[in-house]
Amino acid sequence: MEKTVIKTGKTVDEAIEAALSELGCTKEQATIEVVEEGTEGGFLGLGRKDAEVKVTFNSEEAAEASAPAASDDTYYGDDESFEGDAVSEAEDAAANFVAEVLSGIGIHGNMDSYREDDTIYISVTGSDCGAAIGRHGETLEAISYMTNLIANKHSEQRVHVYLDVGGYRKHREQVIKGLADKAVSRVRRSGRKVTMEAMSPAERRIVHSYLQDVNGVTTHSEGVEPNRCVVVTPESKK
Repeated sequence: MEKTVIKTGKTVDEAIEAALSELGCTKEQATIEVVEEGTEGGFLGLGRKDAEVKVTFNSEEAAEASAPAASDDTYYGDDESFEGDAVSEAEDAAANFVAEVLSGIGIHGNMDSYREDDTIYISVTGSDCGAAIGRHGETLEAISYMTNLIANKHSEQRVHVYLDVGGYRKHREQVIKGLADKAVSRVRRSGRKVTMEAMSPAERRIVHSYLQDVNGVTTHSEGVEPNRCVVVTPESKK
C-alpha cells in the first residue's frame, strides 16, 4: 500500500526526518519531493518560512525490493494488468493537486493518502484548515469535486476521491447521522413525513445510505439546489 505524508520543519532535513519517522521507513525506501525550501527570515526571524516536503512510501515495492530475486527460468505468465499503476498515478495526481491548492490558500499541514480498491482517501490535518472548509463545507466540496476530476483524468478506470480536511467531513457525517436518527424518531411518533435541512448532494447520500435498512421509513430528495432536502416518510404498509 502506498502512503504519502507532507511535513514541515525549520530545515528540509528536519521535515524529511519527521516524514520518515511517521511512515516508518528509511530514506532509501521513500520518494522525496521538496515542496518548499524554507527561508530563515530577517530580523528576529520575521518572515521566516518553514521547509515543506512530500514523502511517499510504497510498502509493497519495499517488500518486493527486499525479496530474493526470482530464477531466470521461472515463468509467471504474461501480466497485462496495469490497474494498480493507473490508480497510483491517479492518487499522486490527486494528492499533488490538493497540496498545491492548500498551499495556495496558506494552509501548510500534514497530508496522508492511501487507496482501497477504487477509492483514494486523502486526509489533511493542520492548525488552521478553516479556509479549505468554508461555510457549511462548501469550499471543501468544491476542492473535492476538482480533485475527483484530476484523479479520473489520470486513471483509465473510474476512481473516487474521499477528501477530508481538519476532520470536518468525519465530524459532519456523525452530525448528519444524528439528525437522521432524530428525523426517524419524529416520523415514528407522528406517523407523518419529516423534511430535513437543506444539504449538499454528498450529505444527502449519507442520509439515504444510513437509513436505507431502517425499518418503517423510506427516504427521497425534494427541492432545487442549493435548497434540496431529504424527506423521511413512513413506509407504506402492504
